[in-house]
Amino acid sequence: MAGVELKNLSKSYGDVEVLHDINLSIADGEFVVFVGPSGCGKSTLLRMIAGLEEVTGGDLLIGEKRANDLSPRQRDIAMVFQSYALYPQMTVAENMGFSLSLEKRSKKEIAEKVQEAADALKLGPFLNRKPGQLSGGQRQRVAIGRAIVRNPQVFLLDEPLSNLDAALRSETRVEISELHQRMGVTMIYVTHDQVEAMTMADRIVVLNGGYIEQVGSPMDLYNHPATEFVAGFIGSPKMNFIKGRYAVAAGTTTLGVRPEHLTIGEGDDTWEGKVTLVERLGHDTILYVRVPDAGILTVSLNGQHNQNVGDTVRLRPNPDFIHRFDDQGKPNAADLVQGQG
Repeated sequence: MAGVELKNLSKSYGDVEVLHDINLSIADGEFVVFVGPSGCGKSTLLRMIAGLEEVTGGDLLIGEKRANDLSPRQRDIAMVFQSYALYPQMTVAENMGFSLSLEKRSKKEIAEKVQEAADALKLGPFLNRKPGQLSGGQRQRVAIGRAIVRNPQVFLLDEPLSNLDAALRSETRVEISELHQRMGVTMIYVTHDQVEAMTMADRIVVLNGGYIEQVGSPMDLYNHPATEFVAGFIGSPKMNFIKGRYAVAAGTTTLGVRPEHLTIGEGDDTWEGKVTLVERLGHDTILYVRVPDAGILTVSLNGQHNQNVGDTVRLRPNPDFIHRFDDQGKPNAADLVQGQG
């Protein structure tokens, strides 16, 4: 196992720079998730670590060894892609052990490593099946198993769950997290899904336009976003942003309030609006409320509630959880002094 360090890393295609001055230290055994919108550079950064994209500038260290010019095999990493890339004519066991057979490992060693990985991934009953006889979730586990048998220093996973339906994504997310806990190996995981990032990561790296916006634990990013972009990207449903007459504090141009920090109330400190949509989820009720001069605000209420479309309601924001941003999208300096935002 090994840590990974990126020092002033950059990537250009001709005159176009797509990653800018990336500095990041990933500890041995850490689970780090790169997250951000399409085109932010997260997959390119992962491919640079894997050796599938050339490093334009800066240094990449794997286990304290400079890896810029090493081939993917010399880096002792294993990568799991969005596409399963399994050989359809091979059995599950043959797919999982293929890389070891190329290394001329003994049949006994290959069988032992394949069985160990299959047990960890609950694939034991399927070892003699072909990929075409498996579900999408099972095929993805085979792809993960193929990486496990190599016993690499670092696991790289590039949006491995994006081809699965919602139920399988949730199930496989748990399996990958449990696998990391058992193996204790360094994992770097790329996703555009902030729910995956929040539920799996030790630390999240939020990228935007080729720059790192913020690095921190899921709760650090949720409670103390460093920019308006991070505040809007982390959290589901996403944060409400309000401009105009409600953002009255000095230096503040935008208020941010998460849907779960709005409640139904009465009084002068409430915002009146009309319900335009209700989502009844059983465990939660999501209201969309049009508030004059604020737009449509999302409200997440715990449990079941009886509001209906067309109802007039008054929303009360929790004052302890209001985020204030300046015209540069940074937290208001006054809030930072008070430890808020």
